[in-house]
Amino acid sequence: MTDRRLTRLLAREMAHGLRAGEFSARELVEAHLDLVHATDRGLHAWLFLDEEAARAAADLADARLADARREGSAALDALPLLLGVPLGLKDLVVTRGQTSTAGSRILEGFVGPFDATIAARIREAGAVVLGKTNMDEFAMGSSTEHSAWGPTANPWNLGRVPGGSSGGSAAAVAAYQVPLAIGTDTGGSIRQPAALCGVAGIKPTYGRVSRYGIVAFASSLDQVGPLARDARDLAALLQVIAGRDVRDSTSSPVPVPDYLASLPEGDDEAAAALRGLRLGLPREYFGAGMEPGVEARVREAAAALESAGAEIVDVSLPHTEYGLATYYLIAPAEASANLARYDGIRFGHSSRQGDVLANYLATRGTGFGPEVKRRIVLGTYALSAGYYDAYYVKAQKARTLIKADFDAAFERVDALVAPTSPTVAFPLGARTQDPVAMYLSDTCTLPVNVAGLPGLSVPCGLSDGLPVGLQIIGPAWDEAGILRIARAYEAITADAGWRRLDPADLPALDDPKTPAPGLPAGTAV
Repeated sequence: MTDRRLTRLLAREMAHGLRAGEFSARELVEAHLDLVHATDRGLHAWLFLDEEAARAAADLADARLADARREGSAALDALPLLLGVPLGLKDLVVTRGQTSTAGSRILEGFVGPFDATIAARIREAGAVVLGKTNMDEFAMGSSTEHSAWGPTANPWNLGRVPGGSSGGSAAAVAAYQVPLAIGTDTGGSIRQPAALCGVAGIKPTYGRVSRYGIVAFASSLDQVGPLARDARDLAALLQVIAGRDVRDSTSSPVPVPDYLASLPEGDDEAAAALRGLRLGLPREYFGAGMEPGVEARVREAAAALESAGAEIVDVSLPHTEYGLATYYLIAPAEASANLARYDGIRFGHSSRQGDVLANYLATRGTGFGPEVKRRIVLGTYALSAGYYDAYYVKAQKARTLIKADFDAAFERVDALVAPTSPTVAFPLGARTQDPVAMYLSDTCTLPVNVAGLPGLSVPCGLSDGLPVGLQIIGPAWDEAGILRIARAYEAITADAGWRRLDPADLPALDDPKTPAPGLPAGTAV
């Protein structure tokens, strides 16, 4: 049995320990793999582990560390920060020689012929990929219940959802199975599960991170980002994956700052960054459907920021009410086009029922789940000849108005603070039969994607024993700014009692009798 204390370290602490020779990358990887094997039955955060590749990457990291130690401290300092640190990839990141299913049966058996740009950058940085994490099929969902391979549970309460669609990544980080994970965010799919699982997650500005090699959902909305247990670890992983990629025409040439260097180590210095900041509190984000406990924690967080020197300004984003409708016209329309490529001929699942048309219909009929089919139908309808102007074009006009609201707000304030999710984690199965209720889970996050802005979620306390997330939204390309605010909030709440609490159901994950998510006790899997 390996030492589980290694799994409780932050990524930066792991990096320091590796350089100091306190433990090896191989020991670090074995500790995390052992924890996954021991606890993932009741969590189901992982769809695929590549243990052989992970051990080989760890051994390579140990060799680089040994060489650098012989050369001296300068050589050690020159090593990539995340060398030897384990992480997980959401199952829509294509990796060479490994399965990538995007949580869908239509990609069952698909093995990546190349590495996505972010996967290649992570390997170049020396981080160790343990495998692929669970997700809603094609990232369509807010609960990770729409995975073709079964749902993921929330480690705070195994009867509740972890959020989605990056629920596997968020749950794995919250349960200490990895210190870092990659998610994608089309309408809140990094920030919402981060909030529900009590971890941190950032959606960068659209175009900040390459989407090359990422299985597409809605191309004008999708963005890749990290999940971690604090803001500085977010910054460390974002540094690795951000930047221009010639293979992605939507990736931006805007220079990438040194995110981690801009975040102070000391709490006093971090908190001092709040003095003089103007932070907007959008009134439209506290509407119907907001749980009282969630609103209370977010307003307490705003008050704490104000007490530390920030000015809290009441702002209005008047077109927020159109965000949900706008998103659910644009995203399904783009999804219907992107998913047309899954025809049973080129890759993945194929059902042979007769002629070409019969095979095509059977493949898509058996390969896609109900939520994906629902969005394809909605998107195809919105793009049809008789309704394109009435729906899709009108949604794009509303998108412009939503973006203009944010632009006007940022003329008055440096950033916005708001709830990440209107509720805490809801019970498994509670919303699967009510798509509209599920869609409402993302009302606080969708406008940020529609406007293409950076948004971040950090824990800000508990409501009914479950985590609440504080969302920080910044102007385009200002990931460094919202990371500094998140780091400052962590500093001013460092002594809060809820920060020392582990997810309540971690002990149950060690019990072999704990059932897989969504199954009754005693069910064999």
